[in-house]
Amino acid sequence: MKARVKWVEDLMFLGESGTGHSLVMDGPEEMGGHGTGMRPMELLLLGMGGCTSFDMVQILKKARQDIRDCVVEIDSERSEDVPKVFTKIHVHYKVTGKDLKDAQVKRAVELSTEKYCSASLMLGKTAKITHDYEIINVD
Repeated sequence: MKARVKWVEDLMFLGESGTGHSLVMDGPEEMGGHGTGMRPMELLLLGMGGCTSFDMVQILKKARQDIRDCVVEIDSERSEDVPKVFTKIHVHYKVTGKDLKDAQVKRAVELSTEKYCSASLMLGKTAKITHDYEIINVD
């Protein structure tokens, strides 16, 4: 896997993935940025959310659950001191589907957070990660 980050101006950078996608990163105005892009630490949380969401959908589909939607909401806290690593991360899963079984959703969360989600496992080296879930059943 490869990535490239190019400085544009001030605190703005263009991140390019090895798969050809790009995004803008920028710092806050009080530090000389323009607020025109996501902050790098926000991207870490988004990466973790994407990683665990990917796992959830795959695991539940393999378990033959009729999943219709998966939303992951993440709250975090960072250290006051440099390096300002994440110290607490809470992940709330909102899983929507038809006749979803609680045991299957619980198992999917556990498998993702304890075995499959590389991002969660890496961030868990500095942060206490907690999680919960809610099931929204539809007809």
